[in-house]
Amino acid sequence: MARSKSSRQWLDRHFHDSYVKQAKQEGYRSRAAYKLLEIQERDRILRRGQRVVDLGAAPGGWSQVAQDLVGPSGQVIALDLLPMEPLPRVCFVQGDFREEEPLQALEAALGGQSLNLVLSDMAPNTSGITAVDQPKAMYLAELALEFARNHLKPGGTLLVKTFQGAGFDAFLRELRESFSRVVSRKPRASRPESREVYLVASGCKLV
Repeated sequence: MARSKSSRQWLDRHFHDSYVKQAKQEGYRSRAAYKLLEIQERDRILRRGQRVVDLGAAPGGWSQVAQDLVGPSGQVIALDLLPMEPLPRVCFVQGDFREEEPLQALEAALGGQSLNLVLSDMAPNTSGITAVDQPKAMYLAELALEFARNHLKPGGTLLVKTFQGAGFDAFLRELRESFSRVVSRKPRASRPESREVYLVASGCKLV
């Protein structure tokens, strides 16, 4: 089947992307690793010994960064709808975060212990129609926030991908109700034309 013009353009851009090339050279599974590394440089959200959940983890770029920074004394639990090749010291749960069975498997992996950090790079499959895609994206962000509220230690942190548009301001208000500090980040590795914005919410107020 012949590729569409937009598909060819995406592939051309992808394979000429400097972050894609750098990821291959440095052994990261995706260019997304550099988004987390830049946020880490600014906000120091990952530290030795932490317990971390990585939502929307595949193919594993963020989990690679996290497991390296939390070290052998820490723990990283990753979840994604798509399969992910194993990573050292990373427990992977495959399934849809919106469904009960994968959530139960994730709960079992947590073993009743609370978390220092929740990472969410979840995004829906997009149609290209903003009025359809934006609500889906914000719903995933809401689910990540609900999970963080239920599982973070007091003072814990949520890093969540959102998209500017309908629902963004209301979600930001929700974050500010539950966390003492919320800042937005647009990493250099995030493509300029993308509406994605990462929100770093630290100082979880909930017990």
